[in-house]
Amino acid sequence: MTDAAGWNHPSTSLYTDHYELTMLQAALHSGAAHRRSVFEAFARRLPEGRRYGIVAGTGRILEGIRNFTFRDEQLDFLARTKVVNQATVDYLANFRFTGDVYGYAEGEAYFPYSPVLIVESSFAEACILETFILSALNHDCAIASAASRMSGAAGGRPCIEMGSRRTHEESAVAAARAAIIAGFDSTSNLEAGFRYGLTTVGTAAHSFTLLHDGEREAFEAQLASMGAGTTLLVDTYDVETAVRTAVELAGPALGGVRLDSGDLVTQAQWVRKLLDDLGNHTTRITVTSDLDEYAIAALASAPVDSYGVGTELVTGSGAPTASMVYKLVSRENSQGVQEPVAKKAKDKVSVGGRKYALRRLDDEGTATAEILGVGHRPADDGNDRPLLQQFMKNGELFDGWTGPEGVRRGIERHAASMAELPGTVYRLQRGEPAIPTVFEEQP
Repeated sequence: MTDAAGWNHPSTSLYTDHYELTMLQAALHSGAAHRRSVFEAFARRLPEGRRYGIVAGTGRILEGIRNFTFRDEQLDFLARTKVVNQATVDYLANFRFTGDVYGYAEGEAYFPYSPVLIVESSFAEACILETFILSALNHDCAIASAASRMSGAAGGRPCIEMGSRRTHEESAVAAARAAIIAGFDSTSNLEAGFRYGLTTVGTAAHSFTLLHDGEREAFEAQLASMGAGTTLLVDTYDVETAVRTAVELAGPALGGVRLDSGDLVTQAQWVRKLLDDLGNHTTRITVTSDLDEYAIAALASAPVDSYGVGTELVTGSGAPTASMVYKLVSRENSQGVQEPVAKKAKDKVSVGGRKYALRRLDDEGTATAEILGVGHRPADDGNDRPLLQQFMKNGELFDGWTGPEGVRRGIERHAASMAELPGTVYRLQRGEPAIPTVFEEQP
C-alpha cells in the first residue's frame, strides 16, 4: 500500500511472536477465537522516578493495523515451517482487522494504568496484534517521554533530534517522529521528514573539515555552497581560531556555530563573548555532544540558542522502554455475556473490566487526578476532560490520526496536555507521578 507521500507500507503481519499465532490456532480449535474481547495497553508503573509519560506511536500502529494482512509468501512460510496448521493458515489468508480501537491521542500525558490503547474485537483479531502494538508503543512512548523532559528543560530553546546513527534505521524514523510530537523542533533524519512532513536540518560533520587542506578551505567551501546563514562546526581543531576564521569569512551574517566537545557551559560563554566582540551579535550557538535532559538543564544559564540531541534521546535517556503491557480485561463467556477478567499474579496485578478515562481538573484548569471508570464512564464534575479518542470503527480508520496530520495533532496535544499538568512535571529530580491514578468502580 502506498500513502500520499509515496511511501510503500510493508505488511506488518509477521512483526509478531510465534506464540501469538499458536494461541490463535488453539482458540480456533476450541471455538473461543471469535468471542468478543477487550484488550488494553497500559504501563503498571512509570520508569523509576519519572513523573509522567507521553503517548507516541499510535499513528504508526494505526497505519500498521491497516496493513496487517498476510501475503502469499508469508502464508507459505507459516505452512512450510509448521508454525500453525492448515486451518489457521486458511483463516489468516482472509484476515483483516474489523474491530474498534480507542486510546489516548498522541502527545497526551499518561500515568500508571492509563488505558493508552484499547482494542475491541474478536479474541483472534486482538490477540495477534499484541506484539506489533507493544513494539511500537514501548519504543515510541519511551522516546517521546524523554523528548518531553528534554524540551521542557530547554525552556523554549529549540531542540534538534540527531540520533539516527545510534539506533536501527527504522527505529530512527520512529524516534524522530516521537521526538517532534513531544516538543522537538526538527530532525536530521530525511526519511522521517519524507514520511511525516517533519522539518529536517543539518550542515556538516568533522569529516568535511578534515577532508580539506585546512579549516579555512572547508569553511570557504561550505559558505560558498550554502550561504552565510549556514552553521559552521568550530571545534575540529582550535575553537577560538575557528570562530575568528568563520567571522572573517562570513562577516556579521554568519548564521551559527556548533560546539560538539569540551565544557559546553564555559565554552558557550566565551564563544558568545568572542562573537559579540567581533560584531556577530546575531550568530547563533548550537551545542551537541551526548546531551540529555540534565545536561540541557545545566546549560540553561549559558548563551546557547539550540541543542542537538542524539544517543540519549533515541535510547530513552535511561528508560529505553515504556514497560507497556497488553492485557485481556473483558471477554464474552460461553453464555455470550461480557465479563471482566484480570491477571492476579503477585507484582503483576491487572484490573479487569473495560476502562473509561478522564483527567480531573480543578477550577484553574490544572490536572489533579487520572480517573479510570471500570466498566462505566466516570462522571464529569463540570470541567474534566475525557481522554479516550476513537481511532477505528469496524476496522475503518478515522481521518486525521496518521501521516503528517497525525504528527501535527500530536504536537498540539502535547503542548496542551503539558500546560494543564501541575508544575512538578518539569522537575527532573526523582519523584512520584505528578497526579494519582484513581479507579472508580461502577456504582
